[in-house]
Amino acid sequence: MTIKDIAKLCGVSVSTVSRVLNDRPDVSPAVREQVLAAVRESNYVPNNSARDLVRTSSDAIGLVVRGVSNPFYSDIIKVIGREIDAAGYTMVMQQIGANEDEIARGAIMEREKKLRGIIFLGGRWDYSPEELGPITVPFVCCSFTNSFGSLDRRSYSSVTIEDAQAAETAVGELLKLGHRRIACLVAETDDRSISELRWHGYVKALLEAGIEPDEALVARAHSFNMEDAYAAAAGLARSGADFTAMFIIADAMAVAAIKALADLGREVPRDCSVIAIDGLTFSEYIRPTLTTLCQPTSRMGEESVKILLDVIEGRSEPRHVVLAPELRAGASIAPPPG
Repeated sequence: MTIKDIAKLCGVSVSTVSRVLNDRPDVSPAVREQVLAAVRESNYVPNNSARDLVRTSSDAIGLVVRGVSNPFYSDIIKVIGREIDAAGYTMVMQQIGANEDEIARGAIMEREKKLRGIIFLGGRWDYSPEELGPITVPFVCCSFTNSFGSLDRRSYSSVTIEDAQAAETAVGELLKLGHRRIACLVAETDDRSISELRWHGYVKALLEAGIEPDEALVARAHSFNMEDAYAAAAGLARSGADFTAMFIIADAMAVAAIKALADLGREVPRDCSVIAIDGLTFSEYIRPTLTTLCQPTSRMGEESVKILLDVIEGRSEPRHVVLAPELRAGASIAPPPG
């Protein structure tokens, strides 16, 4: 399929399709979405650079970062860049929004930059083999894996933590202190993402402790951003639900929740303990310092590059690495009041 075919399919001009593919602002949102949908459905990969088309070899490694505002990625990006450079390759990075298609962007980069391989930093957890068809070079999923999808594990690599287990460990810290009424702040419980995995870990920890999970103690923010997390935590606090602790799936959301609780007169940890997962640097400098399970970001970046280069250079087949998070003892958890 060509750009002319895409234009004909959408009933727009070739120049309009070109403006969408080049992320020009002078296209209406409706037309932009129509064109991008046609591109996704047809697995169309544009060729925009004649200079790159004639190049037959490359030392380029692609890095596609999904979620440009996610502070968790900043340290990983630095490590990946350092390791790629040290190995004699060149990193080509693209940052996209949290709702954009990392596979489509990776396919375009592969074709235009003659990539040897790709690292996807953040992405969907439910790929199918058909969706990955446009990607023909080795790739590594960094910080996530295909937990809800149907990919053959021999067809790709991944580096991540065991998210459900991390959530179990975090909730276990609250249980050890004597908490029984433990709330949970998630993005969603059924979004086939890290949020669902960590929610499952929360539920499992409660059940193994003989506690029946209470739907009234689950707050859904419908996203991972801090504003929505603040609103969800405040809504739970205003609901009258009885809880002495809160497990929160991500540090940034926990920081927002701590402020929401404080604004409503509930001091952490005196009135409510809070624990999370991620280990963001800034969560170490709030008051109280957040107790959290830190993901090993440096090792994630190092392992992702090592695996990808091993596959590219024929030293190994694709493989999957699961790293262990480490508890950072902050000051946001304590025994329940009374």
